[in-house]
Amino acid sequence: MSKVLNGREDVAPDTRALVEELLRRHAYVSPTARRSAGTGIIVELIVHGEFGAYSTQVVEGVVHACEEAGASVVVSQLGDDRLPAGTPEAWARRLAGSGRAGVIVVTGALTSAHIDALALTGVPLVVLDPMSLPRVEVTSVGSTNFAGGLAVTQHLLSLGHRRIGYVGGPPGSGCNQARLHGYRAALENAGIPADPALVHNEHFRYDAGLRAGSRLLDLPDRPTAVVGGSDTIALGVVEAARLQGLRVPSDLSVTGFDDTELARMASPPLTVVRQPLREMGRVALKTVLQMAAGETLDSHHVELATELVVRSTTAPPER
Repeated sequence: MSKVLNGREDVAPDTRALVEELLRRHAYVSPTARRSAGTGIIVELIVHGEFGAYSTQVVEGVVHACEEAGASVVVSQLGDDRLPAGTPEAWARRLAGSGRAGVIVVTGALTSAHIDALALTGVPLVVLDPMSLPRVEVTSVGSTNFAGGLAVTQHLLSLGHRRIGYVGGPPGSGCNQARLHGYRAALENAGIPADPALVHNEHFRYDAGLRAGSRLLDLPDRPTAVVGGSDTIALGVVEAARLQGLRVPSDLSVTGFDDTELARMASPPLTVVRQPLREMGRVALKTVLQMAAGETLDSHHVELATELVVRSTTAPPER
């Protein structure tokens, strides 16, 4: 296809005709044409789920990187369980026809059909902090989730905790699975069997943390610490403890994941695994522009380092 796009002559007439027909059918718009359409470089940023503290920091990173690159960003939102309206082909044609230089999707997973349709139009795609990827070759930007889950659980173990719960996001989420595996690896390295009764996976939301936290604290042998798969989950667990008359961290240590402003504003401030959310947005924007310009990427999967930040919600167990 690249030979036809670049006007090369060493292409058989029948092959050229077939490729050109496919390009017309899928409304292919070359990067050069998109950049010269009179609207400059425009990137589509699609956020799955609510515009919370997490997505706001990611969007800030993309927007600031756009300003530095002289590009513009159009932000759209989809519900947690929604896919773009219409058929995948119609969706991809709309994006290509509107002159988008590239597409960044935050956390949400597109189907293989959406990815194929977008690829046929020539519009590059980057998935940021993906919950799951239908194909490994999709370009993505994330963080070292396994290392984060490992480090925060090791921190709790170093304080003397031995009965540690985990409350995470969707069971099928890739980032959640990595954090959970890090948690389990830390327990295994310490010679502590993982107890399935202490693990709950539902969603990266406050209400999920509240529900799971209540169930954990109702156990006859409740945990003395809980690893939260997000800041919002952790805050839900903290509220569950408050409702049962427990003090954080005296009666229960709780940790989050992300280090949004919610973690710093909480009372007490959350111990967390920090994801460099703004930097992840910046790298995603830089990557999609490189792809739009036809540049070769050093890697199709970028993981930025996480960091343990100890604040006021973790302490040695009192019992």
